[in-house]
Amino acid sequence: MEPGHWSSEHSDALRDYFLKGMSYAEIGREINARFGTAYSRGAVIGRAKRLGLIAPARMPSPSIVPSLPGQACPLSPRQAALPNLNSPPKSAMKPAAPVKLRCVGVQPRLIPLVKLAPGDCRYPYGGDKEGEEIAFCGHPRQTGSSYCTPHAGLTRKSGAAAARATGPVVLRLVSAA
Repeated sequence: MEPGHWSSEHSDALRDYFLKGMSYAEIGREINARFGTAYSRGAVIGRAKRLGLIAPARMPSPSIVPSLPGQACPLSPRQAALPNLNSPPKSAMKPAAPVKLRCVGVQPRLIPLVKLAPGDCRYPYGGDKEGEEIAFCGHPRQTGSSYCTPHAGLTRKSGAAAARATGPVVLRLVSAA
């Protein structure tokens, strides 16, 4: 571990790397390789705080929602200096794959919560729209479940995922080196 003294060369290098948008771990590795030091990531963060390079904790984060094509998005001075700080990864910009919804052929009784009997299925319906009441299936429950047989099948994982999820969990003690 390096003593608490940072030379001005090391501090200048930290400023330069910080303005390039590097992480604190990367900055530490670069400074250690360049000057033959052994600063930890925590030491780099501490020095960056003392140099005023860390934004206040309560500073509101700029939106990560990209602007529409053809629209200009005003950049704050911090964003201009660190262009990739709050941008989402490219994988987040790809359209999501369509989700295949599972359903069952059950005609729910649509019983309100206050009239639900102890043996009734508690699979919820409604409540998707503002002010819409939530009702429940109400068919007889499957033994050991809160749902009727068709709805119990919907709430369980299928195939190999179900086998992994319900299989025994084995914990191993791993010693740290």
